[in-house]
Amino acid sequence: MSNSTRLLVVSAHAADFVWRAAGAIAMVTKTDGVAKVLALSYGERGESGELWKEPGQTEEKVKAIRRAEGEQAATILGASFEGLDLGDYPLELDRAAIDRLIAEIREFAPTTILTHTKEDPFNPDHGTAYAATEKARQLAAGAGVASAFQTIRPPSLLLFEPHQPELCGFYPNTFLDITSVFERKQSAMEVMQAQSYLRDYYAQRAAQRANHARRISGDKEIKFAEAFQQITPAVLKEFR
Repeated sequence: MSNSTRLLVVSAHAADFVWRAAGAIAMVTKTDGVAKVLALSYGERGESGELWKEPGQTEEKVKAIRRAEGEQAATILGASFEGLDLGDYPLELDRAAIDRLIAEIREFAPTTILTHTKEDPFNPDHGTAYAATEKARQLAAGAGVASAFQTIRPPSLLLFEPHQPELCGFYPNTFLDITSVFERKQSAMEVMQAQSYLRDYYAQRAAQRANHARRISGDKEIKFAEAFQQITPAVLKEFR
């Protein structure tokens, strides 16, 4: 991580980024990099079960709560938050929505993009988010060639860890030590009231991934880590 890092996290729903990439976001902003969360939907229909238990609840009220939670969590992590409000279950992106996502990527010009895995047998919105993000990333970068429209330098693409990685084709080939910012991740997770049951799960996952990171690196000081799957090949000036 460096102060030139510009991290864009594309989240299908308002809370996805907190569980899966809060540590990465906090590590970027800790070193004076810039991070932005783009939530394609607020998850108001399918990911807000606790909120719908309240008498007289409405979709607009749930959206407002989820938006406020996303903004608060992002602020804790030092990032900005924007919701595109495209609806959930199903999340669907037409040509106009894809163009909007492309414009967001061009404007922010990220060095790195994090998003969902291509497959998720339990959540149709996550695969949709992946497909839209990958298409928008390619088009924003001119699909790798000179183009007639504005393009940006191709950002790297990594996938964050899904809830059940073994069923989603997730291959963790990148581990990030988040020990120094884990308390900030916990604070961000505390904000998400509609899915409080996920806090313990992702705290445990961070400890488990730290075990893997210690064995890979030999660094015994790693207490918490997040796992990612890097999709774009790495280009090196030298081996280290």
